[in-house]
Amino acid sequence: MSEPLTEELLDELRSSPSATAYLESHETSTRTLATYLCELLDAHGLKRKDVVREAGIDTTYGYQLFTGARKNPSRDKTLALAFALGCSLRETDRLLQAAGASRLYVKERRDAIIVFCLDHHTPLAKVNETLYRMGENTLG
Repeated sequence: MSEPLTEELLDELRSSPSATAYLESHETSTRTLATYLCELLDAHGLKRKDVVREAGIDTTYGYQLFTGARKNPSRDKTLALAFALGCSLRETDRLLQAAGASRLYVKERRDAIIVFCLDHHTPLAKVNETLYRMGENTLG
């Protein structure tokens, strides 16, 4: 799932003779949440039922997210899925974007804690414990 960095794409766009030429040579469509969730499952070698359980999401609701029947989970549910999937910070931000939620912002106290936990591969239960202990809302 190696994708070019935004900076690399920006350089290509700037050096392109026209916006049309750039767009013709690059896929710019936004992937759906369901598509990206399935890509992450494959990339991490996980099973949907295990991820849904680990994220603490109702089985039916989780199935709807993975099949596209349900499109926009809350930001916290999306973050819980990211932890259950073992996502990196980049994957988490892309997952949030696919879910229509705001990216993590380290200037926000709660987001900084979440980013730290992502970088340290903290299990979701420990993430919630850390958030609670630091006076922040848990992920669910």
